[in-house]
Amino acid sequence: MTFNTIKQLLWGLYLTNSFGYRLKKINDPAEIKRLRLAYSEAQLNALHISVKIENPEKLPQSGQYLIVINHRSIVDPPIVEVALKDTEIFGPWISKKELYNSFLFGLFVRNAGSILLDRAKSQMSGFFADIKKAVKRGESIFIFPEGTRNKTDKPLTTFKEGSRIIALKNRLPILPIYIKTDGNKVLKNALDDSKLEQEVIIVVGDIIDYKEKTNLETLYRQMFSLNEARNPS
Repeated sequence: MTFNTIKQLLWGLYLTNSFGYRLKKINDPAEIKRLRLAYSEAQLNALHISVKIENPEKLPQSGQYLIVINHRSIVDPPIVEVALKDTEIFGPWISKKELYNSFLFGLFVRNAGSILLDRAKSQMSGFFADIKKAVKRGESIFIFPEGTRNKTDKPLTTFKEGSRIIALKNRLPILPIYIKTDGNKVLKNALDDSKLEQEVIIVVGDIIDYKEKTNLETLYRQMFSLNEARNPS
């Protein structure tokens, strides 16, 4: 482990706990959004990672959506937060139980606006009730439909069925976002070289009606041309 890696881990631990503690005292959604963005920018700035939206004209400035995002790296949530910084779009992330209990991310995840997904539970009524409350507050829902990080060499793994159910139950249009650049490679490069400047590219897809009957994964793959080609980034 390099000195830079140790330094970044300690800085990341400080940021997540510092912002997590501050967020614990906040209830105002606008302030939560501001602090989440500040945290995300601090994390990415420390790693010298910038975010570019390839087709910014497709990104809505407001509204409620189920935002579906591919997932390769632990830096994906900050990347998305920064990509949406100039919009009014805000809401909780669907987060796994492991993140709630994480030493590194737990305090932040629990207080930054997240909905716990515990797949070990036989009943999911509480999970869907929490989503409905957020939607009634006028918020969007952020989800990684693959369910966990993609650790393969393929650009996408299989979607879980829950994303479509969330959209249908809450009549949420679906906003697909594709992180084109492999965040894992970017993070590794940043830890290997503390002076390296890198850019992550985000692609925004066309909004999908929640009543659309075509399989969500199929639509996502078609939209971002992921059926056969490997990600070049």
